[in-house]
Amino acid sequence: MPAGDIEKPLDGFQRMSALFGGSEYILSMWVKADGNGMDITLLNEMGANIGELLYTNGKVTLSSAVLPPALNAEYIIADFQFCFYKKEALAKNLENSGFTFSAIDAPQKKRQIFKDGSLIIEINYSRNYIEFNNHLRRYKYILQGEF
Repeated sequence: MPAGDIEKPLDGFQRMSALFGGSEYILSMWVKADGNGMDITLLNEMGANIGELLYTNGKVTLSSAVLPPALNAEYIIADFQFCFYKKEALAKNLENSGFTFSAIDAPQKKRQIFKDGSLIIEINYSRNYIEFNNHLRRYKYILQGEF
């Protein structure tokens, strides 16, 4: 999706705790995302750069000596878009690909993505965190930060 579909620019620290394959991972990152693209700098516990994920002009690049080479960076970008892009743009894009998209803004913000009537992704928002659940690929994570 075009970078211009982001709801509002982000430029700040986020912390991610994830559950995947029975293991828990904790990662810190600096996220800068706006209408020009996104730059996610991955940080270790001491604040040192351990990798970078870039999305500009529709192209995704991931460079990291720590993350596994098999990690699909496009999935990370898609998850980010599901969380932070405009609901109208997401609905159009997803529905053109055969998915159903649902967005609720009140009383608590929530987004859901369905395929053939089955819930595959659910995103719940709170003041300073986002809980992302991918039921299809069986992983979930929580993002903490200022959104």
